Amino acid sequence: MMETSEDTLDPSDWNAFRLQGHRMLDDMVDYLEHLRDQPVWQPMPENIRHSFQQPLDSGQSDLESAHAIFMKDILPYALGNVHPGFMGWVHGGGTPVGMLAEMLAAGLNANLGGRDQAPIEIERQVVQWTRKLFHFPETASGLFVTGTSMANLLGVLIARTALLGSGVRHKGITTNNQQLIAYTSTNAHISMAQAMDIAGFGSDALRRIPVDQQQQMDIAALELAIAEDRKAGMTPFFIAGTAGSVDVGAIDNLIAIAELCQRESIWFHVDGAYGALAMLSPDLAPRLQGIERADSIAFDFHKWGQVPYDAGFILVRDGELHQSAFASPAAYLKRESRGMAAGSPWPCDFGPDLSRGFRALKTWFTIKVYGAEKLGQVISNTCALAQYMKQRIEAEPLLEPLAPVALNIVCFRYRSADANRVNADLVAALQESGIAAPSTTIIDGQLAIRAAIVNHRTTASDIDALIDATLALGEIVAKNAQPQAGRGLQPRPTRFHDT
Repeated sequence: MMETSEDTLDPSDWNAFRLQGHRMLDDMVDYLEHLRDQPVWQPMPENIRHSFQQPLDSGQSDLESAHAIFMKDILPYALGNVHPGFMGWVHGGGTPVGMLAEMLAAGLNANLGGRDQAPIEIERQVVQWTRKLFHFPETASGLFVTGTSMANLLGVLIARTALLGSGVRHKGITTNNQQLIAYTSTNAHISMAQAMDIAGFGSDALRRIPVDQQQQMDIAALELAIAEDRKAGMTPFFIAGTAGSVDVGAIDNLIAIAELCQRESIWFHVDGAYGALAMLSPDLAPRLQGIERADSIAFDFHKWGQVPYDAGFILVRDGELHQSAFASPAAYLKRESRGMAAGSPWPCDFGPDLSRGFRALKTWFTIKVYGAEKLGQVISNTCALAQYMKQRIEAEPLLEPLAPVALNIVCFRYRSADANRVNADLVAALQESGIAAPSTTIIDGQLAIRAAIVNHRTTASDIDALIDATLALGEIVAKNAQPQAGRGLQPRPTRFHDT
């Protein structure tokens, strides 16, 4: 049993701790190595759910016992986004390298708010890499955050400062008697509305512009909305283009938006949560033309970049403006030219967090070990798999595509007289089968099965497994959906647990 020493939280027996640590690492490596032997997802039994509702007590347990609980009651009931059959949402699969890097970061326990330390230089290295990737100037700044939802908020706040000056941080947005208006498409992520809400503008100040048949923001409608708002005495200040929309993976016409923003003196932000990293893929990067003209770009390394959660990022063209939007001097943050208080500016000068984890290390390791070219190949491959899925759907009379396949997201449905109900039940049945885990969305009022192919482990065989299970379970679900008194959804065939 591993016990702590009398006066600290360190182990009293380091050798015993080392052995237990090796067992824990080996278990996770085994888990990743044999993912295909496990279901993508499985429901958590109620007795296990209730076991996590115990009251806090002062008793101690040993590390081995806690690890046993993890292996038995936690690991089997995770969401499963590391599994190659997970296609429910745009979640990265992580990597063994990233897992080890996260362990190193946890052992170092670095706080990246500031001070003169090597971990901050690693973050600056990643900032430098992203500048080059997106063709931004050397004066551009960047910052790791939890995810694109936070990065979008920071983009709104920096744009606010660009328009109103840093004095807005003290006087507030209501003192200038301007009603500031932002714009994005109806396909944009909900975090854009949340950003406007949290920033104090209100979600009603976000205009949702309709999309065209390619699911891209309608530029003519955007221009009209801006003109009408200006005529009404409002101040357009922010446009968020989308690179990889959440529902279908569409990329807005970034060149047209960039030109419009330049003409109208409006901040050009790109929500590239996962799509922005298509810049790593030579065959996909041309679709992002115009992104290099953005004032700010929000994206996640933990999606297409396969970095373990969480590793969001914001890149800002004007680093000095970025700093003026957040820097907050205080006596305990006084900067010096030498000692630990050197190395200014610090990451805390570019965002709201003073205490920050070492997200940059797992990102640095991922890029350093796998290389940009390999990561780009993985991204390109997920899009090729999406096209393969599209072909399989089009070849099946019982399946129907519901949206264009722009990148790596495929939306389709099982044909049925009661299609919305049947497909909702079908997705739940697929998830419970353990074979594959898609999700649902709504396309033009129709409930769609949504498959987001993000995981680097996914292959054509996983696509086949999803399509084959959809056809087999769809027949059962559709049959049970027919009005028959006293009859509910029949149990799914046990054979699907073994495939």
